[in-house]
Amino acid sequence: MTFAQTDELSSRRPLRLWPGVVLVIVQWLAMFVVSRVAPETAMYAVLGGLAVGPAIVLWWLFFSRAAWVERLGAVALMIAALAATPRLLHESVAQGNMGFQFYLWAIPVLSLAFVVWAVATRRLANGVRRVTMVAAIVLACGSLTLVRSKGITGDGSAEFAWRWAETAEEQLLAQAGPMPVVPPTAPVTAETPEEVLPAENRGEPAASPSAPRGAAPSAGSPAAPTGDEPAAPLVAPAAVETPVEWPGFRGPARDGVVPGLRIATDWTASPPVELWRRPIGPGVSSFAVHGNRLYTQEQRGEDEIVACYDATSGEPVWMHRDAARHWDSHVGAGPRATPALSDGRVYALGAKGILNALDARDGSVVWSRNAASDTDAKLQTWGFVSSPLVVDDLVVVHVGALVAYDRATGEPRWTGPAGGGYSSPQLLTIDGVPQILIVSYAGVASVAPEDGSLLWEHAWPGIGIVQPVLTAEGDVLISQVDNMAVPIGTRRLALAHASGDWTVEVRWASNRLKPSFSPVVVHEGHAYGFDGHLVTCIDVEHGERQWKGGRYGSGQLVLLPDQDLLLVVTEQGELALVAATPDRFTELARFPAVDGKTWNQPVLVGDVLLVRNGVEMAAFRLARAGG
Repeated sequence: MTFAQTDELSSRRPLRLWPGVVLVIVQWLAMFVVSRVAPETAMYAVLGGLAVGPAIVLWWLFFSRAAWVERLGAVALMIAALAATPRLLHESVAQGNMGFQFYLWAIPVLSLAFVVWAVATRRLANGVRRVTMVAAIVLACGSLTLVRSKGITGDGSAEFAWRWAETAEEQLLAQAGPMPVVPPTAPVTAETPEEVLPAENRGEPAASPSAPRGAAPSAGSPAAPTGDEPAAPLVAPAAVETPVEWPGFRGPARDGVVPGLRIATDWTASPPVELWRRPIGPGVSSFAVHGNRLYTQEQRGEDEIVACYDATSGEPVWMHRDAARHWDSHVGAGPRATPALSDGRVYALGAKGILNALDARDGSVVWSRNAASDTDAKLQTWGFVSSPLVVDDLVVVHVGALVAYDRATGEPRWTGPAGGGYSSPQLLTIDGVPQILIVSYAGVASVAPEDGSLLWEHAWPGIGIVQPVLTAEGDVLISQVDNMAVPIGTRRLALAHASGDWTVEVRWASNRLKPSFSPVVVHEGHAYGFDGHLVTCIDVEHGERQWKGGRYGSGQLVLLPDQDLLLVVTEQGELALVAATPDRFTELARFPAVDGKTWNQPVLVGDVLLVRNGVEMAAFRLARAGG
């Protein structure tokens, strides 16, 4: 150090650093510790942490004792960096968290980098300090240009990967190779509407990428095809003759209830046995299952896929493709809805509104419509998510409005109440009257299945995601999420009708159960669902919370009522067994199933459990109780 530098340092007032150090510690504790330890406070913790950013600027401007050229220069450079960097971001980061993801991360990273710089360079010469200040600010903001977002978790946290790293979908496409198109084996009926898709969007035999982890099919399963041999013969659509075991979204009654099954709960002694595992394209779709065939939806490149797989081995049977791709920075790419299976046909709605009726045997097109065009619906932020509902001779979906199609021909039959949302039509019988309920931006509405006429409605503005649930007394539980995607709570509606007029009374409103997009099940006078990261039990009679626990993220669940048991799939793909009893929270077992964010509904057919996410799917056999 020169004498001139020594004189410069001795004449410079020491920086007042402790306020900046305290502020950045508080900021990081709020945003990255408190929000994890107490998820229910996450929004307030994050907002509080972001508010520390301006406080650090005020400290630097008015209380730091730095030279004014450094004070003003640092603030100006921060503003410039925060304004310029978004132009260089990957679109997933630029659009994440409704466009705020960059700032949610850049502000705490920049705050930390700046305070560390101020402390580390406090004894250095002015020239060195100022050069390193510029570097610290530019690198702090620029670091986020090196990553992409894989989406967000249920609590809004981003999942990052290197920008140049291959996505799971890209890896799957590289393994699968091109999928040749072949003509459908069943002709399209003469009644097919004009919207039927061109020949390149017909059913096709599928390529078969090898399953990861060396998972082997169960004994007696067919050998994996090599790709050179002819496809195995297709079975007849037994759905025409026998009931479908799992016809679609959340099971036969769309309520997530699996009666008549008791499973072993000591998974240390009798753990789930993996039958098969294989990669799959992204999507939030679940499964429809009949016999040895399962049906789901996924994304592969620029094509939405409706796929049929062999349930005993996981091997692909056929794939139908539509030239459509929806992506958003929260969920990612791929279809959101689950196919419906009825009378040998698969009914599937894509994320952009394409509604297909396919032959369950081979994927050939029976008819196809663009439901978004039929209802003049604008594409929603998170796409169209409605799982088709088959009622009598109708197929009903929610795409900007409830719309029903003739099941045989695809011709529109009626259009019900308009209004966007992310729930699926739910068939319930209330006070002896079958009706279709839909939760939307406006609240909840009920229509007559035969003509879509409005029976009753209840206003509760929000986004509309969670399915309505029927109580044993015939009341309805509905949950709502506000326009910022923050869960509000649950209401119990009492319904009655006389002389054709319906009355709706709010029995209670509770914030003790606030599901976001995870389902609610009702059992023995209590409702079970997710409140933030926690599974929660409330009393249906009064809406009072009985317990909460588990920290499973934004998971999914099904109810085994014969055993007072919840089977939970956590947000990170683990399985958990939780007692469905109101006295206390009790986790009975836990087991890893699939890797990564899992928002897809689980399926339980007999003793076989099917789980999937946007990367892989797997089948497990669960030991039966007493077996």
